[in-house]
Amino acid sequence: MTPSTHTSAPHVRKRGGNTVEPYLYLLPFAIFFALFVIYPVGYGFFVSLHRWDLLADTRPFVGFEYYKNLFTPGTPQAEFFWNSMKNTVFFTAVSVPLLVFTSLGLALLLYRPIIGRAFFRAVFFLPGILTVSVMGILWRWMFDNQIGMVNAARTEIFGLQPLAFLSVEGLAWVPIIIGTVWWTIGFNMTLYLAALGNISQSYYEAAELDGASAWAKFRFITWPLLAPITLFVVVTTALASFQLFGQSLVITAGGPNRSTQSTIQYITEEAFTNNQFSSASAMAFMFGLVMLIFTFLQFRIMARDARGEN
Repeated sequence: MTPSTHTSAPHVRKRGGNTVEPYLYLLPFAIFFALFVIYPVGYGFFVSLHRWDLLADTRPFVGFEYYKNLFTPGTPQAEFFWNSMKNTVFFTAVSVPLLVFTSLGLALLLYRPIIGRAFFRAVFFLPGILTVSVMGILWRWMFDNQIGMVNAARTEIFGLQPLAFLSVEGLAWVPIIIGTVWWTIGFNMTLYLAALGNISQSYYEAAELDGASAWAKFRFITWPLLAPITLFVVVTTALASFQLFGQSLVITAGGPNRSTQSTIQYITEEAFTNNQFSSASAMAFMFGLVMLIFTFLQFRIMARDARGEN
């Protein structure tokens, strides 16, 4: 007589069962997110709807008055805010392509097995560990109107007259843009180096058998396969460029004539120099909205190109 065997069915948790365990893991992040993101954003919006004076006993509700000031011609807020927005967009439009294509070019050069490759990689990456104040002081000194190294080279080597880089509109952007590229190019270069290492060499071997040139291999193999990382680099670099603050503050102090003043720099001035906290909060929300729209459109366009859609 064989003993009967009993096979017990495994315990299966029903989908949608009542359990709080996943939420307990999310709770610490949710607390910090609410404390340091949700609450400050909500409080800032509340401030923008009131006439906020730290020394006053009452702070009357004014609705969207400070938002209307940003679109009312003739008000200082409208003039200086949109001027700073123009400066920020200009800086972003110039610096992002430079940071993307220059870092890609460096990555392509340093991906090859050349002598001193690790040394050169470190040289291009090391500036990124500097603080913005150190970087700003360095490039302000480099482009100083009188004793700067750039003007010294122009005079001693080429026999040219020195240029007032820091006090002429237009020229003042040169040290800011060059300094920013020098300061941040190493991070993007490292991302591209990692992406290049993930491309299988079999693609290039097959292309060589077909007689493809170096340009053809880059155009039809390297560039398409780098599309996802390029999307990431462009979006993150654009967001960082929109947040321009320290470079223009240290190198040119926003001058001359506010020609290099960034949006965040003007919002800071409105809040902590002019003590107009409500106006500054409204500007911050408007600036955040512009950044969201720009990032959304940029992400959609780049993602569509990465998928090969028309």
